[in-house]
Amino acid sequence: MASFSVVNNIASANAAANLSMTQVGLNKALGRLSSGYRINYSGDDAAGLAVANTYRNEVNILNQGIRNANDGLSKLQIKDGALSNISTLLDRLATLATQAGSSSNGVDVAKLSDEYGKIIEEIDREATVAGLDADEDFSVFVSSEATVADGAVTDTIGAADSSTLGLTATSFTDAGEAQDALAEVQAAISTLGDVQNTVGTLENRLQFAMSLAQSQMVNTKGAESRIRDANIAEESTNMAKFNILTQAGMAALSQANQSNQSILSLLR
Repeated sequence: MASFSVVNNIASANAAANLSMTQVGLNKALGRLSSGYRINYSGDDAAGLAVANTYRNEVNILNQGIRNANDGLSKLQIKDGALSNISTLLDRLATLATQAGSSSNGVDVAKLSDEYGKIIEEIDREATVAGLDADEDFSVFVSSEATVADGAVTDTIGAADSSTLGLTATSFTDAGEAQDALAEVQAAISTLGDVQNTVGTLENRLQFAMSLAQSQMVNTKGAESRIRDANIAEESTNMAKFNILTQAGMAALSQANQSNQSILSLLR
């Protein structure tokens, strides 16, 4: 048998409770649509948030690693340019020594020797400017791996000054000394080639490392997006649903509140 009460309106309380839950769903859908994220608070998906944050951290590391690699590549290119110029200077030394090494062509050995010495000085100057006057431990940290060694591109770049290249003779007075100087230049070209090989190998390694880091960054961002980002189509549908439920709930609550008015007719 139905009962009538003016103290407790169960229908109204039930409609209000349902309307409150609808508002929670609507607010959540609006929050996701406005932010673009499925997870805006830890309570939305605590486990997913932890994984997404790990991916985001990895993306930041990879981004900085790519910048590190670009900076390292720029430094190597500076050294590469200097090495190329030193190689050209060695070619000139070889030319001068060869010209002075022929005693029957009537050349002024003193003038050739003077230029030879000046070029040796220029080699040392350029080596100093480019940081090639001493061996250098080169290391670029590209990505976060299990160990630092796995995440870094490392090698030792040799020096390319006259002393390291074995250019002990800075002048010559006759054809015999010029020929000895030429032998030093030929050995120096081989030594310089070793340094260029190291620099070139490092350049290639950094480019490969950047390519891998960029690929990892894209894939990691995709993994984070699948967890953190909102599905706009789904949330648009949810918003439409909760809008309709809100309107229906308001109408139901209004009707439930009006139902108590009928009880007053019993008191007339």
